[in-house]
Amino acid sequence: MKINWGTGIVIAFVCFMAFILYFVIKVQTDHKYDNDLVVEDYYKHDAAFGSEMDKVQKAYDLNKRVTIKASNEQVTIQFPESFDFKKINGKVSFYRPSNKKLDFDTPISLSSSSLLIPKTNLVGGLWDISVIWTYEGKEFISKESVYIK
Repeated sequence: MKINWGTGIVIAFVCFMAFILYFVIKVQTDHKYDNDLVVEDYYKHDAAFGSEMDKVQKAYDLNKRVTIKASNEQVTIQFPESFDFKKINGKVSFYRPSNKKLDFDTPISLSSSSLLIPKTNLVGGLWDISVIWTYEGKEFISKESVYIK
């Protein structure tokens, strides 16, 4: 049987479509290729964005700001020493851009003006750390990106 050029083009198109369809099905069914949104409740999160930026600005306007530093053994979150650490409440959110399964929150419980988080809880790579805290009824948000080795 002899195949002319028209039949060859149709066969090539069919093979190409099958090839593309195979990869679309593979990406949609394999959990290794997770394609979720960054935030579960995107619209709710977006509606609260303005108030969140106000809290970030309040934290930025402080004379002494919250500092976040990563060392070999731990991540240190240093609150302003002029504040009474017993009146500071809130949580620290660790967000891993590459894998949402590694995200976690830690409540703030201070015995001094600094909070220490051991690196045993953190996988190496980039982490976005958000410190959401209140002091005497005022809410603040401090954000920092840290690379863990």
